[in-house]
Amino acid sequence: MIARALMLLACALAATGCIETRFESPPGDNIETCDARWKGLWTGEDIRSSQDATAFFVDDECRFEVLDQPERGGPIKRLRVPVNFVHADRNDYLVVADTGLKGLVELKAPYGVAPAPEKSFFFARYSAHGERIDIYKVDDKRVAKQIIDGKIDGTVSQTANELHVYVRGDRARTLEILRHGGIFVDKSDMVLHRVNQTVDEFERTMLARQKNAKP
Repeated sequence: MIARALMLLACALAATGCIETRFESPPGDNIETCDARWKGLWTGEDIRSSQDATAFFVDDECRFEVLDQPERGGPIKRLRVPVNFVHADRNDYLVVADTGLKGLVELKAPYGVAPAPEKSFFFARYSAHGERIDIYKVDDKRVAKQIIDGKIDGTVSQTANELHVYVRGDRARTLEILRHGGIFVDKSDMVLHRVNQTVDEFERTMLARQKNAKP
């Protein structure tokens, strides 16, 4: 469930460790800890019929939590994730440090990078429209090709089943890549929908639905 939750957030590429793109630096210096449009409860499933208790909750103080149910029919676990936001050229980005995912997924140091950095970063682009947020993940193969072609500085390691991409650059260069590098997928593969419930109401709804579901 945890891995699936992070996949929804587009930083879950690290959950498997097989396909990932990490960045040496966060994008620019204007990094914010809150985007009020995220406040509330969000899920990637149709709340009217879903039995999946995986969701995201952002409270009034903009603390970001992953809601996960380790065992079906059991209580929901709330796990804090430090998420930051960057706004540039009318685009919005999520920024998550790999160190902020400790306790959620098992992460190794960026593959093939020596010396290993103290931290690296995962990005996603998003578009918020009231009750809906569309998330666009990094296109790993596209970024890898740009590195191979010399357009971006970094390293690429690929085997039959794995692709590890590491993008080098300071804050200014990283922001420039986000703005003009075309590094995100063209079509959103994840849509979050607002759930007009409290976390407790959501948990009760999911537990009742799971209890009443046919085996």
